[in-house]
Amino acid sequence: MNEKNAVPNITETEKPSDSNAFKVSSRRKFLGQVGAALAGGAVLGKGLLASAESSNIALGDGIRVPGRGSDPRVRRCFAIRLATANDEARIPVPPQTTNGDEQRYRDKCGTYSKGILQNGIGLVNLHAFQTFKRALNSGDPADFENIPMGGTRRLNGPQGGLAVGLEGSDAVQFGNAPCPDNQEDGVIVPPAPALASAAYGTELVEMYWASLLRDVAFTDYISNATAAAAAQELSGMPSYAGPRDGNGNVTPALLFRGGYPGETIGPHLSQLCLIPTFLGAQELSQQMITYTAGIDYMTDAATFQQVQNGIDTGLRNQVDPQPRYLNNGRALGAYTHLDVLYQAYFTAYLVLNTLRVPLNPGNPYLSSRTQNGFGTFGQPDFAAMVAAVAAFALNGVWYHKWYVHLRQRPESGGAIVRQILTGHGGTLDGRVNDNVLNSTAVQRSFTRYGDYFLSQAFPEGSPTHPAYPTGHGAVAGACITILKFFFDGDFVIPDPVVPSSDGLSLEPYTGGDAGQITVNGELNKLAHNISFGHGIHPGIHWRSDTDSSIQLGEALAISVLQDRARTYNERFTVRFTKIDGTTATISNQ
Repeated sequence: MNEKNAVPNITETEKPSDSNAFKVSSRRKFLGQVGAALAGGAVLGKGLLASAESSNIALGDGIRVPGRGSDPRVRRCFAIRLATANDEARIPVPPQTTNGDEQRYRDKCGTYSKGILQNGIGLVNLHAFQTFKRALNSGDPADFENIPMGGTRRLNGPQGGLAVGLEGSDAVQFGNAPCPDNQEDGVIVPPAPALASAAYGTELVEMYWASLLRDVAFTDYISNATAAAAAQELSGMPSYAGPRDGNGNVTPALLFRGGYPGETIGPHLSQLCLIPTFLGAQELSQQMITYTAGIDYMTDAATFQQVQNGIDTGLRNQVDPQPRYLNNGRALGAYTHLDVLYQAYFTAYLVLNTLRVPLNPGNPYLSSRTQNGFGTFGQPDFAAMVAAVAAFALNGVWYHKWYVHLRQRPESGGAIVRQILTGHGGTLDGRVNDNVLNSTAVQRSFTRYGDYFLSQAFPEGSPTHPAYPTGHGAVAGACITILKFFFDGDFVIPDPVVPSSDGLSLEPYTGGDAGQITVNGELNKLAHNISFGHGIHPGIHWRSDTDSSIQLGEALAISVLQDRARTYNERFTVRFTKIDGTTATISNQ
């Protein structure tokens, strides 16, 4: 790994604040102590890795390299592990910069507090919130048990963000700066849009439109009047972060798509979540059980407040018993409501095999006359890595969710809109931008539901963890990076398909760009399909949650691949295309 340049000074609000007892700086101090201990005792360089023959080299804190009496493989394993940890500890920690809303609003109306005792719409009980913060600041498991909750629903795994991985860079080593040590030149986790910003308002407008289009098939967007109205309103919003056409306009066909290379080519849905495949001898049709159309939730004050307190409303999603291919926002939401987080990417791995996609040209066994890959650079390696990196990425993104950003959920943003538009805005310290208060989408939502809340596809609304970044997005970025590492991303997918409007069948895709649909593009598209399917379409995540998370997941996966490269006996150099279109190189030569 290369030494990283010093990160720039950031003037925006940085987490944690000086008042916090348990700080990110404690993790910084830990990493610094590790680096100092290793450097102070012995820096494990290439010579030690090559020979692993040094006798009783002191590393500080009683750690010693095994002497000559140890098995050579044990000594080599020990040396590789320590050298890798040494290199990881040298990566600087960037600023962890928030949007400042927690400090800006005394009543915490712009900060995540769902499930904690609430006093009113948009208003957390401040004593309960401080108890919640005490637990986050201390990291003491006992403190989490003392948080006053509003109902029976529990917080979703906050201590996962404090787990430490044994490979790859730590979550704290990614933040509001590039990370060239992990081949990322863009900012990995910038501050989320602030409550009063135009960007926040624009993202909320997009989500109101998504709620109104939840039951419209993606293939019908180009002829749907609501989709046309959504595209027109979003086109006029300068802070809209989604893709536009060559004239700078958002078109119906571009709604709720991502902007990474290949994502606007071909159908809305990735081929990798449509094409039937096999898990061994078990057939997988890729048809799903979804939810009944036209049933939405949390559109009245009483139900909204119950959900914010974590009280079970007794409502349940109604299942559509007819299996369908993923064809609209509600179907994507139903899939991601119940999925195993890496499920779509493991299925994509199976589809790539069904399509006989060639391996990445850097696979060392492609030139072997006598061997094929198996436990390394073979199918068991491919399958296991997708799952392993998903778990690593999930804990990494959980750190940023809970211990840095505490970004509120869109349902809370919709409640602020509702309070303002019904004359109750004075009860809150915060205010959203006029671009959402004056939005056509919000007015149409009021016409449909009789109130201004952002409708939800699930009766419980969002999960009980903060919005930014998103777990589905980070897992997406990590898993597609692994698949790009193992498979040829330039391969053009033959005979592309598109679901029928009702989702009951697959039809040939005959668009003029059918011959441009590549593995890389469809992996990028799949990442946004699944994360937006979990977030924008059901109403539980912001666009920026996904965009930043995919990049974080990619960076985390690259850090793991760089570490694992040392563990392979094969000599290799593998290159693949990242989500920004540039090339990453993983090599042990």
